[in-house]
Amino acid sequence: MLTQTLERDFDLTEIINGEEVMSPSPFGKHQDISQNINRLLVNHVYKNKLGKVYYSPLDVILKEGEQKLQPDLLFIKNENMAIFQDWIRGVPDMVCEIVSKGSYRKDTTIKKRVYESYKVPEYWIVIPELETIEVLTIEGDKYETFSIAEGEGVIRSKVIEGLDIDIMDVFKE
Repeated sequence: MLTQTLERDFDLTEIINGEEVMSPSPFGKHQDISQNINRLLVNHVYKNKLGKVYYSPLDVILKEGEQKLQPDLLFIKNENMAIFQDWIRGVPDMVCEIVSKGSYRKDTTIKKRVYESYKVPEYWIVIPELETIEVLTIEGDKYETFSIAEGEGVIRSKVIEGLDIDIMDVFKE
């Protein structure tokens, strides 16, 4: 029983458009960037009592058996915490994907379409090789760029009140 529970809890398989997709574990640089973003988000979100920040692996089930994704990071506002059950069952307020070698198309096209179709309010795409972060927000039925920084500068969140991040703090080692 414990083995079955552990296998289920550590299942890194995503279901995208009804198809099971297994991604390799991320590289060290990916983990450093994820940890930096998580620290910046958690500090701001908890200080301002805005909600909760979660990191991968944690299933976001948008549609049972058809759409089960594991964004690198996500944020849920206090008023939407009912979607946090055993996993996330519903639409988070923000999701973040850190693009790894081999995941560019999946993160910037396929997952973007899924998040967009479920109207996830904010989607961050982080591209380590370019030191770029793009913050997309849902406008009607489509994502539009709300904030972007390349190499230097500040990104802003529309969903996480008062959040400004200097991207140098994200990409530093």
